[in-house]
Amino acid sequence: MMATSQDQSLGSSSDENCQLRFREKLLAIDLELKFQDVESLKFLCIGFIPQNKMEKCRSALHLFDYLMTGEIISVKDPFFLAELLYTIKQNYLLRHLGYTKKQVECLLPIRGKLSPFRKLLYELSEGIDEENLKDIIFLLADKIPKVSMSPLSLLAYLEKNTEIDEDNVILLEKVFKKVAPFLLRKIENYKREKAAQEVTPPVDKETESLPQGQEEIFTPSDIKLFRGALTETIMYRMDRKHRGHCIIINNHSFTSLKDRPGTHRDAECLKLVFEWLGFTAHKYDDVTKGVMDKILQEYKSHPGHADGDCFVFCILTHGEFGAVYSSDGVLIPIRSIMHHFTAQQCPGLAHKPKLFFIQACQGPEVQTSVLTEADAQNSKHLSLMDSVPTEADFLLGLATVPGYMSFRHIRDGSWYIQSLCNHLKKLVPRQEDILSILTAVNNDVSQQVNSDGTLRQMPQPAFTLRRKLVFPVPQNALLLL
Repeated sequence: MMATSQDQSLGSSSDENCQLRFREKLLAIDLELKFQDVESLKFLCIGFIPQNKMEKCRSALHLFDYLMTGEIISVKDPFFLAELLYTIKQNYLLRHLGYTKKQVECLLPIRGKLSPFRKLLYELSEGIDEENLKDIIFLLADKIPKVSMSPLSLLAYLEKNTEIDEDNVILLEKVFKKVAPFLLRKIENYKREKAAQEVTPPVDKETESLPQGQEEIFTPSDIKLFRGALTETIMYRMDRKHRGHCIIINNHSFTSLKDRPGTHRDAECLKLVFEWLGFTAHKYDDVTKGVMDKILQEYKSHPGHADGDCFVFCILTHGEFGAVYSSDGVLIPIRSIMHHFTAQQCPGLAHKPKLFFIQACQGPEVQTSVLTEADAQNSKHLSLMDSVPTEADFLLGLATVPGYMSFRHIRDGSWYIQSLCNHLKKLVPRQEDILSILTAVNNDVSQQVNSDGTLRQMPQPAFTLRRKLVFPVPQNALLLL
């Protein structure tokens, strides 16, 4: 009994020490937050903390206490606070919680608690300057009290008085159309994402209870066996020793074509996401025709394919329809690149999915806005399927349909690759298959326009996949970063 009591005492002491260290971290965070940061945190915590307690919050420490009392954050799980700090762009404070910005970004699709509506309102508040605020208050004079308001307090008041909610953003659209039309895109993105949300499927039960006197026709082990066989029939296998290799060809500088600023952002996002999915990613910058041939030969006969589930090849460059440019200006047919990985040429990838993602125009270049560039050179009228090998298990994802250009922001990267990365991070945890993900990418990119609203883009996949391709949900995201 004495030993048991001593163990309990030691355990209690250890827990108290952990609590103390955690509170010390929270205190360190509080010391680095400004008044506006605290106001932002309070706004984001609406719905997590009762309104009467929220009104009593005078510091971040009060807020942290309420979050701990409600078990929304704890010593073992402080992620919600990390999400809050990331949202208000205080990423340097994540170190106190043991996170990095990239780690939080990867975990958000799985563990994020903030609603899309809450994030929309916060993003709108960030875009409202003093002049915008004065104009909005004037327009809404009959709906709001005549008191001093910040963008956050104004939006919070409208929400509290049911002028706006997650299903009704009409007032926001009307106001921002007059005052700050550049923010309408955020509202449109919110509406589109909300419409795309699917109802969570019901929990799958192993067996249903049977009426008295009836016997089970199949045992639970039988059902498990049947399900495994069915899954193998309709889905590609994703349980070998490693996920596979992901090759990223990233051409920024050319000998005879213009540079592609913004492409490094795309390359880093692709590398991060596919490593998160379990791939071994290899990035090659400014690849000449000679180097491309060496890369294709190397991975055509790579011994690692035998134990891999899949293969991914990404190309970021200039292009014509059906072909892409090397950094030394040589036009390489997409079909010739993909042909290296047919079953005959690359037996290690036989019957395995081979995915190719191409960020390059498929039509003529046109005049664009200052920050948006096109990746086009010339156009040829061909069928997209002409680029895909006739045998099974290939997927070609092109940034745009035949004859048209694709767009790339010189700082933020291309519309297509950024959308692809974002939707992989968002939809893989929901166990969506790759074609469903690419459909969501099509919808997202087709809704985007350049700064003056005159240019659009529509991606297009072509494939000979025979089964569904569903990437396993990463279980150790922190370890993959």
